[in-house]
Amino acid sequence: MKIGVLLLNFGEPENPTYEEVVPFLERIFALNSPLMGQGEVSDAEVWARSRRMAEERAPGLMHEYEIIGGSPLHAQAREQAEALQAELARRGHDSVVLLGMQFTDPPVESAVEAARAAGVDFLVPFPVYPICGPSTTVAALNQVDAWFKANPWDVARRDISGWHRHPLYVKTRADAIRAVVESSGLDLSDPDTRLVFSAHGTPVKYLQDGSRYEEYTREFCDAVAVELGSPAYQIGFQNHTNRPGVQWTQPDIEAVIDSVDARRVIVDPVSFMHEQSETLAELDDDLRERAEERGLEYFRVPIPYLASDFVTMMADLVLSAVSPEAEGSVQLHQCRCKPTKGTVCLNGLG
Repeated sequence: MKIGVLLLNFGEPENPTYEEVVPFLERIFALNSPLMGQGEVSDAEVWARSRRMAEERAPGLMHEYEIIGGSPLHAQAREQAEALQAELARRGHDSVVLLGMQFTDPPVESAVEAARAAGVDFLVPFPVYPICGPSTTVAALNQVDAWFKANPWDVARRDISGWHRHPLYVKTRADAIRAVVESSGLDLSDPDTRLVFSAHGTPVKYLQDGSRYEEYTREFCDAVAVELGSPAYQIGFQNHTNRPGVQWTQPDIEAVIDSVDARRVIVDPVSFMHEQSETLAELDDDLRERAEERGLEYFRVPIPYLASDFVTMMADLVLSAVSPEAEGSVQLHQCRCKPTKGTVCLNGLG
């Protein structure tokens, strides 16, 4: 049996050019257009408004990408795909691991088409978002659904959604924090040292509509802290406030840094699975500058996107979706965030 894995991701422009950045932003604004509360509008109006907003926002984002030398997200995603395919092969499975990006190339749809062309017998769409959210995990899987609706393909399929509860993932993130603590001579039990988790924010409307994203984020941060021996910690959200009238999760990460009662902070970008503009620009430049203006020592945890435990966990999840008897299998349950048949996760029981 040949397994096809679709590693679904957000995507980010690799180059700081108008030709890459504007379409990227345009697609994001179009997806999130219902948040703007402007009533029923045609698709043409949605895309025209999204284009205008993208053109306004593009120069600032292009400047961010210039500072960081372009986004490394795609390169790191390719490394993840290669590592996962190698691990599946090591376990004796014939597989092809393909990338599909929500907002850049290669699009989700082309990844499904490539899997069909490769002749896979079992398809596992796998969003690389540990904490399930409506505009990330659910939206990416909805794109796969839309492709199947337009292109009937009789293939066995099981979708993976939320997986932040996997014990190897908790360990992976805790180990990354430990590495920074040890290499920098720090002590998490020191009251002058504060662990700060920085998570991607989400619009409050999604939470009001039933998303458990904030609940899952806090649950995961607590699990990582327990793995570290339960040090004191704070959580902040990286919110995108360039959409008028949209309320976001609180507290903002900037407000958390402003309130820290310590001499130093260790910032872990807890909901990110690759280095990208939100880590390399927002955390390494903007947030660092804010912390140092307060006189805080600033340490940032690198994202362990290729850690051996993480690659092992990805393979475990894929094979658990294919067969509950597979090596390293974990018990998957019907997803509550996307309650369609065949969508499974580690959160389904509560």
